Amino acid sequence: MKRNGVFRQHAPAITTERQSTSQPFAGDTADSESEVNSRERVFSTLRHHPTDRIPVDFWASGSMKRKMEIHTGLTHAQFLDAYNVDFRYIEGPAYIGPPLRNRCDIWGVSRRAIDLQLPGGRETYSELQTSPLAEAERVADVEGYAHWPSPDWFDYDDIERQCDEVLHKGRVVVFMGDRLNRAAQLKPAMYLRGMENIFLDMAVRKSMAEAIFARIRSFYTAYLERILEAANGKVDIVLTGDDFGAQNGLLLSVSMWRHFLRPGFADYIEVVKRHGARAMHHTCGSVAPLIPDLVSCGLDILQSIQPEAVDMELANLMDKFGDRLSFHGGVSIQQAMPFGSPEDIRRQVREIAEVARARGGYVFCTAHNIQADTPVANVIALLAAYHDYGQFGPSSAK
Repeated sequence: MKRNGVFRQHAPAITTERQSTSQPFAGDTADSESEVNSRERVFSTLRHHPTDRIPVDFWASGSMKRKMEIHTGLTHAQFLDAYNVDFRYIEGPAYIGPPLRNRCDIWGVSRRAIDLQLPGGRETYSELQTSPLAEAERVADVEGYAHWPSPDWFDYDDIERQCDEVLHKGRVVVFMGDRLNRAAQLKPAMYLRGMENIFLDMAVRKSMAEAIFARIRSFYTAYLERILEAANGKVDIVLTGDDFGAQNGLLLSVSMWRHFLRPGFADYIEVVKRHGARAMHHTCGSVAPLIPDLVSCGLDILQSIQPEAVDMELANLMDKFGDRLSFHGGVSIQQAMPFGSPEDIRRQVREIAEVARARGGYVFCTAHNIQADTPVANVIALLAAYHDYGQFGPSSAK
């Protein structure tokens, strides 16, 4: 297959056969056949300015990454470089706080490992085991909880070095952290209180919900501040993450979101913007009714455009909000990637690329992490289709 500037000149050939670990690897800092590097490409896209190709990101579960390492003979980092993925996610600060015992996280929430055998692969997840505030009855119980985390529990000294490592390659620096440390609100509240309890609190015990969200918001606002101060202006994008939607609608009403979650959402974005970074937010599900509020808070990029969710068609979202917002995601991980044929994937990528080329302000990626039951051939089809359709101009494949 010819390479038209999307993949590096010496990237492993795209094939369904297992690659040899002796494949050459190109470690240069710019695309082999293009003068545009990732940072220029992404920033131009977010400004809705012309560029050489649609920026690309790659999301996969840990097990899927390992499958691709076996197939390509490349480490995940080498894989991203070889196929000119534009985004890099830094690890962030190291935890140095009190010992975490009994499989507890920084919030005192305990989990257990669930090992799943899926068709085509295995996946391990951490499942909620106990919610430590489940039995709380008063605001005083929330305030008196002994395990509220502190930003002082983290060592921020290595963050600027992590950023420099990415910047040296001309890539875009994204801070995400782990799933519990990326400036969320609703998800940690559900883990702490229990999903049923926190929704009941928001409906009939508002002071309880307000107390929990205030504590969460206080931690993440200070935590983000410390990270971005340590980065010294070198973080390009901060990914916040909170699921506001189910497949067929919002998890909570717009008015409830505005009362309980908008203040924290706006606070997080204010910190991000004050440090010169852009704000990207991950939410699964059908969230179209919330998008005007997200935009008014200053959100730059909405991530996880889930094609199976109600009212989340990429073209419609871009037509309604594309003058104020950019989008990331859109390739189905529920249907096309695990169950479709390579041609199904190719067709979906072509449709997405046509939408993006006509409107701008889009980062190519799957709607969420590619899961371990996805055939390697389908991941290869995804990359090959992006290779063919991801460019702007007359060279784009038909």
